[in-house]
Amino acid sequence: MSRRRGQLLARALNFVERAGNLLPHPATLFALMAVGVVFLSAIAAAFDLVVTHPGTGEAIRPVSLLNVEGLHRILTSMVTNFTGFAPLGTVLVAMLGIGVMEGSGLIAAALKLLVLSAPRRLLTFAIVLAGVLSNAASEIGYVLLVPLAAVIFLGVGRHPLAGLAAAFAGVSGGYSANLLLGTVDPLLAGLSEEAAHIVDPGYTVNAACNYYFMAASTFFIAFAGTWVTEKIVEPRLGSYGGTASSSSEVETLSPEEKRGLWYALAALVIFTVLLLLGTVPEGGILRNAETGSLLNSPFLKGIVAFIFFLGLILGGAYGLGAGTIKNDAELMNAMGKAIQGLGVYMVLVFFAAQFVAYFNWSKLGLIVAVEGAELLKASGMGSVPLMVAFVIVSGIVNLFMGSASAKWAVMAPVFVPMFMLLGYTPEFTQTAYRIGDSVTNIVSPMMSYFALIVAFVERYQKNAGIGTVIALMLPYTVAFFLVWTAILIVWVVFEIPVGPGAELYLDR
Repeated sequence: MSRRRGQLLARALNFVERAGNLLPHPATLFALMAVGVVFLSAIAAAFDLVVTHPGTGEAIRPVSLLNVEGLHRILTSMVTNFTGFAPLGTVLVAMLGIGVMEGSGLIAAALKLLVLSAPRRLLTFAIVLAGVLSNAASEIGYVLLVPLAAVIFLGVGRHPLAGLAAAFAGVSGGYSANLLLGTVDPLLAGLSEEAAHIVDPGYTVNAACNYYFMAASTFFIAFAGTWVTEKIVEPRLGSYGGTASSSSEVETLSPEEKRGLWYALAALVIFTVLLLLGTVPEGGILRNAETGSLLNSPFLKGIVAFIFFLGLILGGAYGLGAGTIKNDAELMNAMGKAIQGLGVYMVLVFFAAQFVAYFNWSKLGLIVAVEGAELLKASGMGSVPLMVAFVIVSGIVNLFMGSASAKWAVMAPVFVPMFMLLGYTPEFTQTAYRIGDSVTNIVSPMMSYFALIVAFVERYQKNAGIGTVIALMLPYTVAFFLVWTAILIVWVVFEIPVGPGAELYLDR
């Protein structure tokens, strides 16, 4: 029976891999969908597919883009579609600051300190937590923490694959939990805002819109990852009988790294004090000048700028102390290196921006949203089953399309307006999406770093493959889904905002 189950699993995984490989590059996918919207708009207009807006009672008619007027609009708006695309500027600005932290070595040193200084009984928890926190940056968790965790586990006499799995679970499975805001937050918020404009052109989504939910999830996910590692994964692996050595791969912090961390800590304290002075007092300069509130304040509206300044100041302070950044030229080079890695992202954004614009112009997004909302309303599903179902849908889509931003750029123009018409905020919809996107990351062969993880596993198990990694990580997917679903239910029951100024429901 177990052999038969293994064969069925292998067939299912092979299907997922083949199906995912059939998908074109995400940028190509957006280009094709943009062309598809042009033709669909003409078909919808020819059949006069009219719907009635449930809020205003206005008749919504599709607008054909397959005519002279549509061609002129496509040609004259191509540049502004790209430059005005909300996620573009926010991600570029945030990456400049994160790039300094990464280029100076601050992120790598901080992760190393967290893992190496943890007591042995808290080692697993420290590794999972470090993985969760690492996703505020880019690939540092994958390329540094995952192999480092395997070496550390081997060095203390535990199975290296258990350490690798714990780190990978935190880095990738815990992608939507963090105590810090990273580059993905403004990116997804920008896509949500663009999608929300289909229903409400004046709606804004701030980059910290999921922060309360993310921060609360961090320790729950870290504890869940620890429990799965020690109670399920490690007992299943048994004792390590391989030939890998635990010799000198783990390096302690150098004196320069320690000095850099002290410099960064001092800079963090100063930055935090200044931030508190601007936000805590009633007349703080970062509060809303008219209401004195933090809602719609310069602090929340400028959160991307604060990510930039935090990265710049902390990374610069660390670089000064550690000697990794000696002058302004090296500081600028660190920023430049971060932007250099965004070349493919820029191409993807160009085509995604055209697709979103065409979808909006044609009114197809609003028509689909209205029809979908009516269908969901007729189903009688409440808030909890509806959002849990959306989490599952997001997780399944994630198996075939690895990029979080590419998926949300496709899904947001449909689901954000649809859920808005049902009374749910874009921020709440984005939260549910992020859960589904995270929990299946670690079992998705389409995830961009999955091949790298397979290579790491092969160091300790020569006959390992995709199936090995998925079997290793599947318990984390199940545990994270259950934990996050429970947290989501608590949020719904008590109607807790998912972030600053981000309620669950519209007009309630």
